[in-house]
Amino acid sequence: MLIRKIRKSVSWKMISQLNHLFISPIYEKGSNSHSPQNFSSLNIRCFRSSHNPKVSVPESTTQTPISLVVNKMSRVTRTDAQAALFDYLHCTRGFNYVDAEHISKNSPHFLQSLLSKVDNDQDITRALTRFFRYHPINEFEPFLESLGLSQSELTSMLPRNLMFLSDDSVLLDNYHVLCDYGIPRVKMGKIYKEASEIFGYDYGVLDMKLRAYEKLGLSRSTVIKLVTCSPTLLLGEMNSELIKVLEKLKILGFENDWIGGYLSNRHSYNWGRMLHTLHFLNEVGYSDEKMASLFKMNPAFLFEGSGKRIYVLVGQLLKLGLKMNDIYSLFCQNPNILSLKCAKNLWQALYFLLEIGLETEIIANIVSIHIQLLGSHSLKGPKTVLRGFKGDKCRLCETIKEDPLNLFRLASKSKVSLEQMTSQNPGKLFEKTTFLLRLGYLENSDEMAKALKQFRGRGDQLQERFDCLVNAGLDCNVVINMIKQAPTALNQSKNVLEKKIDLLKTYLGYPVESIASFPSYLCYDVDRVHLRFSMYAWLKQKGAAKPTLSVSTLLACADARFVKYFVDIHPEGPAMWENLKSSLQSS
Repeated sequence: MLIRKIRKSVSWKMISQLNHLFISPIYEKGSNSHSPQNFSSLNIRCFRSSHNPKVSVPESTTQTPISLVVNKMSRVTRTDAQAALFDYLHCTRGFNYVDAEHISKNSPHFLQSLLSKVDNDQDITRALTRFFRYHPINEFEPFLESLGLSQSELTSMLPRNLMFLSDDSVLLDNYHVLCDYGIPRVKMGKIYKEASEIFGYDYGVLDMKLRAYEKLGLSRSTVIKLVTCSPTLLLGEMNSELIKVLEKLKILGFENDWIGGYLSNRHSYNWGRMLHTLHFLNEVGYSDEKMASLFKMNPAFLFEGSGKRIYVLVGQLLKLGLKMNDIYSLFCQNPNILSLKCAKNLWQALYFLLEIGLETEIIANIVSIHIQLLGSHSLKGPKTVLRGFKGDKCRLCETIKEDPLNLFRLASKSKVSLEQMTSQNPGKLFEKTTFLLRLGYLENSDEMAKALKQFRGRGDQLQERFDCLVNAGLDCNVVINMIKQAPTALNQSKNVLEKKIDLLKTYLGYPVESIASFPSYLCYDVDRVHLRFSMYAWLKQKGAAKPTLSVSTLLACADARFVKYFVDIHPEGPAMWENLKSSLQSS
């Protein structure tokens, strides 16, 4: 009994000392946003204390990736450790079931640390249960890790002089507000890191802020994406720049929830820069119609980098000596140049020409004349091209000066020949290439070159036909797979595609999904489809054919085979077959 008391006393003393190792301050981030809509002044309670100069770095600040940590434990060991931690949090500490389960299953580093403190040869569950009995844990460690914070991040965010989450009821209240609103727990780490003050809001404040954004016309799912991408939206007043961006997009014809489809929690968004980009495009002459078309075709242009790319591109063109009026003319004549991929290709081309030492006047002239070709095709690196000139930059520059198209002959990565590049309308070629990139084709690959020859029509026509199949009820990814298996399916007009889908439903009563496994159906002649489907429908009425034969069985066989198995099979079949052919020819 005496030994147990001594051990317990020593354990608590050690805990008190070790707890200081996991204490480090964090900066409190404020908000600079201003808005005509004001929230009432708020009292923010934060659990962090002032900086302690005596704090030392904890010995547990490892930065091992989670996947490696998990791999160090066997599945059985990990499951047992999670069960023990869950039991401690739920049964001993009184956490609700969902909180305890989430924390125990999403804190692998903490579990690894626990396992290093017990004898792995023992029963893991029993060993950890005994450990918890005499060594209460700092609950903020697994909690913060379960929010998605890395070890290097969470060690600097542990509160001072607190071990138990229940000691900060305000933190837990706001955590549960986010959970109840639908924000994934594993994505709260970014919110905690960038806007930790919200976890100190008084009761009801955080919920009020979330619902204030819904009142702007945003759905809950969009608000969730917004605050996980830009947590500072929940600090201070409502973000006026976001409000103005939404208002401008609405003028362009976009619904408020349109932005929700293009936000990623892996990125942060500068709404001020995005707003300036929209104004800038207006200033250089982009009409609302052109802007709407640009963003529909390439939404990443606005969202990736929050529009920064436009400033970089324009700045580089100004450095080359082009006047703003010239840049405006280039953009008006070549609106696709502002798309994500096109701007990247143009930037790489400018780097290539500057790297080999070509005069800026010559570069400006090449850009003015061949801007679409520069934007539509990626170039090899300068070092790769210079190998053919034995490193002689001057000779390469002279070659390009003699004929700027030599730049594409020598440096283009594209499998498409220069003659094809120049013979086609550059804008149309770019639109088609952009469409194929959306389908998953790799730029400058053999598959891309082959697809450019197989697909007929402009990019917008191909997109219209693609959308026709999606609108018919097929999943977008299913359509992509179908098109890759049968590219010529998109070489038909929208009306033809709609007629074939209607024939499938009318004569066979099959759902549109039935062609997913046989996309070549869309490539067959309409008359062939109409005739064979009509004959099969008649046979089913006579009870002479199986009711659910596949589309491929009906269409893929030769005419002689079809007649043998679907016409001659019934005494009246040949006469009916001739009647169907006659009626089809006369119609």
